[in-house]
Amino acid sequence: MAEFESWSREQLIEHIAALEVKKNKGKQVAHTNDVSPDKQERMFKFNSYAQRKIALKFCYHGWDYNGLAFQVTPTPLPTVEGVLFDALCRARLIDRDAGFEGCDWSRCGRTDRGVSSAGQVIALKVRCSLRPKVSKEASLNEEEDVQKEEEKEGQEQGQKEKEKEQEQGKREGQGQEPPIEILYTQVLNRILPPTIRIIAWAPVREDFSARFHCRYRHYKYFFESLSPPARPLDIPRMQEAAARLVGEHDFRHFCKLDGSKQIERYERRVTSATISEVVPSRSGSEKPLYVFDLIGSAFLWHQVRHIVAILFLVGQGFEEVDIIDALLNANASHPNPDPSVPFLERRPLYDMVEGLPLVLWKCGFDEKDVKWRTDDYDGEEAVVPSLMPSTIQLRESMESALAASRIKTSLLEHFFQTAAEHHPTPAVGTDKVVRVHAGGGRIRHFNKYEPLLKRKRGPTVTEVNETWKNGRGPMVAARRAAKISAAGRMEEEEGPE
Repeated sequence: MAEFESWSREQLIEHIAALEVKKNKGKQVAHTNDVSPDKQERMFKFNSYAQRKIALKFCYHGWDYNGLAFQVTPTPLPTVEGVLFDALCRARLIDRDAGFEGCDWSRCGRTDRGVSSAGQVIALKVRCSLRPKVSKEASLNEEEDVQKEEEKEGQEQGQKEKEKEQEQGKREGQGQEPPIEILYTQVLNRILPPTIRIIAWAPVREDFSARFHCRYRHYKYFFESLSPPARPLDIPRMQEAAARLVGEHDFRHFCKLDGSKQIERYERRVTSATISEVVPSRSGSEKPLYVFDLIGSAFLWHQVRHIVAILFLVGQGFEEVDIIDALLNANASHPNPDPSVPFLERRPLYDMVEGLPLVLWKCGFDEKDVKWRTDDYDGEEAVVPSLMPSTIQLRESMESALAASRIKTSLLEHFFQTAAEHHPTPAVGTDKVVRVHAGGGRIRHFNKYEPLLKRKRGPTVTEVNETWKNGRGPMVAARRAAKISAAGRMEEEEGPE
């Protein structure tokens, strides 16, 4: 310590700084030596591997996620795309640094928080097991080297090739195609949580878009009728109302208006709208389960949930079937020719139903664009289903989730039966409370019901768009565009449900 007594304050600080630098360098060297060679190999050179564009079909439990689309701002729950993107990166199928834009990511249909899907589709470029990318010069040199090697080996090499061809012919004769591609389904399902399952994949052309090449989207909404004292649902009335949705109509009163999208055209074509019984009642005490099937080329934001809300009002007798015609009569340039149908420039205020029972059931594509396959075979011929490990593992994980759900349902039914022993079923209208079906087991309570045509009206499409443009819209849009650019995310499109 005596040697430092004559040092100035500046000299002491400089000496301490030098010791800190030396100490940190020692830590870095020790850390590097402790890491295994596999972990040191962090730089995965995606440019050294071939890529192909594929489509992925997958299902997910919507109640566990904050919607499908990746969000640039924090969300209470993870998003499906966020979890799927991380799994693809962990499998080294895409480059995390390149982001969504780097892999040419596109989705078929966006679903909001709580909404599930049985057949969602995305398209993107991924790493494949084809030969690595090499320059033309390197390729020529490689061919020359191979040629020299073959000439040197002579007849011995020729014999090996002959034996290889015979073995290949034997495999093909037995119907066993050699694995020539990454097992995308198996690889991703091992990484993903059980609430997201990859069902199939398909090779697609470079310009394929999961959104724009989709020919139709099929949604399902599952529901039961309400028990007393609430009004039950009149299914035939609902079926009659649903039939009036078929065709091309202006659905501005069946969706949520969003000024940030600046949408001016609200015409959409519905090809099918039906209500059917899914699980018939096996006894007088059980309620049947119904499903509303809606098929169309494209949908507006929350369109399906607004439609179901109106169908419930019709089914409970709060509104007449003709309310569908009135809500569709919203375009002044194409009014309903029937003068008895009122024209509604503004939408009556009403709430949409819950998102839990809503499922994006299927995304339809032309067969020439998408030919779905599993991990069994990556050829051009038809895929013959087989019991590969990926198939067994997929079925096992989904059956486990289904079994757990059935057990919970059975427990809740027994709980209800126990309570019913002490609390009898009331009659319809026992009290004066108005109960409106909200879907997903939810009920909205009112003192009295106000018909839709007598309610307050919301703003027009023009007013919503102008309010956005003249208000905080440009500032919010610029801020969001900056966040999207920084996150490497494609611009959000119009939401379909």
